[in-house]
Amino acid sequence: MAGPTEIDVWQGEIAALEVDALVVGSSESLFMTGGAAASVKRLGGTQIESAAVAQGPLAPGNAVVTAGGRLAAPYVIHAVAVGHDRVAAPDRLRAALEAALAFCEPLQLHRIAIAPLGMEFGAFRAEDAAEIIVSTLLDVTAPPLESIVIAAPHAAEARAMADALARRRARA
Repeated sequence: MAGPTEIDVWQGEIAALEVDALVVGSSESLFMTGGAAASVKRLGGTQIESAAVAQGPLAPGNAVVTAGGRLAAPYVIHAVAVGHDRVAAPDRLRAALEAALAFCEPLQLHRIAIAPLGMEFGAFRAEDAAEIIVSTLLDVTAPPLESIVIAAPHAAEARAMADALARRRARA
């Protein structure tokens, strides 16, 4: 039996990571226009966005998967954590992350990187999103997933994620 999933926080560009899949935030239309998704499209190619858009639109709380284009990661998971209404709804964020994680078993993903979902459109404060993301990851992850990197592009986001992870681990 596999051990618990290792979770780490890293500050940097998610598109540069060599993992099995990248999880990025997306709008309901699945266009990759902001945040980590824009970086993934820039480095991985527009075919990633085209493949995502062809599967949309998608309601908040859901996710779709596409090939990774020119990225080292073979898959990109597009999670809709915030709708066009830009409402910070914790249940939508949690559901979007759970929907993204649901791809791990059928695709046999062992290592994934997750962008700070919910912050790409300014709906969630970093601290609030971090609490939801960390608690969902710790409550939901299971084999075959071995490791998760929460890849935050900015120091404040990385700090919020690391602090939330430390608080949750201290309670365990």
